[in-house]
Amino acid sequence: MANIKIERGATPGRLAELGVADWPIWTKDVSTFPWEYDSRETCYLLEGEVVVTPEQGQAVRFGAGDVVTFGAGLRCTWDVRAAVRKHYHFG
Repeated sequence: MANIKIERGATPGRLAELGVADWPIWTKDVSTFPWEYDSRETCYLLEGEVVVTPEQGQAVRFGAGDVVTFGAGLRCTWDVRAAVRKHYHFG
């Protein structure tokens, strides 16, 4: 079963360990949309607030400063409450 893992308030050491500075950046204005993950994604939110609701699960909220990992196969709805700017990495 695909899942969502949140690391709140990632430290600079943790971000360096992940190599976040080398990841591309994605932005999204306030909106709601369905999404499916073909592969695992790890992201680090620079700005924003999001509520993600899996098809088979409970809504989770995360925002700036959080590292979030989405499992491959996850089907969900993204509800962007405050514009997002995030680093992301697939695999």
